[in-house]
Amino acid sequence: MKDIAIYGASGFGREVACLIRQINEVTPIWNLVGFFDDNVALKGKEISHYGSCLGGITELNNWDKTLSVVIAVGNPKVIAMLVEKIENSHVNFPNIIHTNFKIIDPETFYVGKGNIIQSNCLVSCNVTFGDFNVFNGSVVFGHDNKVGNYNCFMPAVRVSGGVVVGDSNFFGVGSIILQQIKIGNHIRLGAGSVLMTKPKDGKLYMGNPAKKMEL
Repeated sequence: MKDIAIYGASGFGREVACLIRQINEVTPIWNLVGFFDDNVALKGKEISHYGSCLGGITELNNWDKTLSVVIAVGNPKVIAMLVEKIENSHVNFPNIIHTNFKIIDPETFYVGKGNIIQSNCLVSCNVTFGDFNVFNGSVVFGHDNKVGNYNCFMPAVRVSGGVVVGDSNFFGVGSIILQQIKIGNHIRLGAGSVLMTKPKDGKLYMGNPAKKMEL
């Protein structure tokens, strides 16, 4: 079995530990060695029955043997920051994918590295995922979708066909993106919102139809 650690010792980190256990129940792959976290007060403390906190970035960068790491954080900016800070050549970033992930057309599906795909997600044909994205349960993608890097899709997000998503975007629980929309970078779509038009980078959108919010 391969050693793996989770970066992020919060509730989502524990959910990812459950995901790893579920994967192992079907095909034993991973030996979970513990958690890493930026909160220095957690070092050495038990996070759950899945293990203790082994330290933060410094400890991870000093790890002296091969280690797979999954970044269990639901914030695109933090994910990108952590990826940049991890400089250890012993570390690799596998995709952690629930065994019930449904791919309608495996021949036209591509996925990069470091992605988390929780239970009951589905993709149609001609779908591409980049790196370090979070698909947090029951997320559905239509045909001809392309997703960049560092995006977070909360539970029950629905993405219609022909949608292109850039980098570092956040999509709230139950939000919907209608067909053919091109999304750039750093947008936030509120829970339950329906995006019907192209958004502007770096803005928050909420409502049905989703409108740009001035903060």
